[in-house]
Amino acid sequence: MEHTPLPCDTLVTAGLIVTQDDERRLLPNAALAITDGRIAALGPAEELSRRFVPAAALDLSGCLVLPGLVNTHTHAAMTLLRGLCDDAPLTTWLSAHIWPAEARLTAEAVRLGTALACAEMLASGTTCFLDAYLFVDAVADAAAASGLRAVLCQGVFEIENAGFKTVDAAFASAAALADRLAGHDRLRPAIFPHAVYTCSAATLTRCAAFARDRQVLLSTHAAETAKENEDCRAANGTRVIPYLHGLGLLGPGRLLAHGVALDAADMGLLAATGTAVAHCPKSNLKLASGIAPVEALRRAGVTVGLGTDGAASNNALNLFGEMGTAALVQKVATGDPTALEAGAALDMATRDGAAALGWPELGRLTVGGPADLCALDRSRPQLAPGLDPVSDCVYAASGGEVCCTMVAGKVLYRDGAFPGLDYPGLLRAFREASGRITGRTP
Repeated sequence: MEHTPLPCDTLVTAGLIVTQDDERRLLPNAALAITDGRIAALGPAEELSRRFVPAAALDLSGCLVLPGLVNTHTHAAMTLLRGLCDDAPLTTWLSAHIWPAEARLTAEAVRLGTALACAEMLASGTTCFLDAYLFVDAVADAAAASGLRAVLCQGVFEIENAGFKTVDAAFASAAALADRLAGHDRLRPAIFPHAVYTCSAATLTRCAAFARDRQVLLSTHAAETAKENEDCRAANGTRVIPYLHGLGLLGPGRLLAHGVALDAADMGLLAATGTAVAHCPKSNLKLASGIAPVEALRRAGVTVGLGTDGAASNNALNLFGEMGTAALVQKVATGDPTALEAGAALDMATRDGAAALGWPELGRLTVGGPADLCALDRSRPQLAPGLDPVSDCVYAASGGEVCCTMVAGKVLYRDGAFPGLDYPGLLRAFREASGRITGRTP
């Protein structure tokens, strides 16, 4: 019996869909029917073309389509500082170069830096990111305008900065952000105490209480270097992870950035408390911070997502690069070529990253789920012959193969263009702002 075709907003046809669902299904010659920003149906293209009458069609039949990538740790507006200081230790990089430049930041510069970062992420397939930086209202303005999903953190620390004059002002800003984003469909508020070396025990405890009372995610830099553990032990009598635990900063809804210098007891504590980790391999390598024990964390049951860190320490916001790097360094670090295989790395960039952000419906393509996706052009030589599409995503793709990125059913990037965005105008204003902040003219 023939059924009357159903309406849908968009019918997307794909050469291959990497669903990242619980079965990790790969669907050749498939399609997605999208209605109200969500996936109404997913299956063979021929079948869906009979079942649905779309208002619009999106032909990605020459593409590999996968869920939009999830960046679990970045400082988006640090695009303004890209290339300001390279090849320096973390402490020198921060104290001698980054913090002095950040003292000259303005809300408008942060808005422009974030907007440029959003364009960069869209062009390489990212559809959701966690941001931790200053002038969070300006960050929210840029993220809202971009169409991306984001978890936006008010940063908190006890050093002089351009964003707020007192810790009390930072908490007031965090509360205002939570009020502003309440019920927002794409943006979520969070709080980000910078680190144990920039926040007192009282401030860290206050951040934990804020996260608990307002039911928001808490993220912080933690155990990024061996020195951080040494300094924490000298100041507080214990390593970073047990110190944070004692102050209430571990548990569900807690996300630690980096987690490089972890011992077995640290990892056991993270697993027992349900604390997630954001792994930023390229930044950790560039700053010689070390290699996070990702394989051991995953075996212990810790949820690990991928992050880029900021563009001043990476220097890109490209999760395809992070996937390949993460997999390769685990193999070298463990001496095991089977460590962090391609499927696990792709999980980290998609569904595991979404889980780490407390947003588990993201990072997968399933019926009823958000229509957030990116598409890779399979005609590019580095994706041929296509024997293993998951391997291609992790080991062969650079991110430059992304030809389409969609969030909530809306195309935000297509073939080098950003619909609805005056990108040339943004780029001009961004470069001027960077010059004012850094004192350098590109």
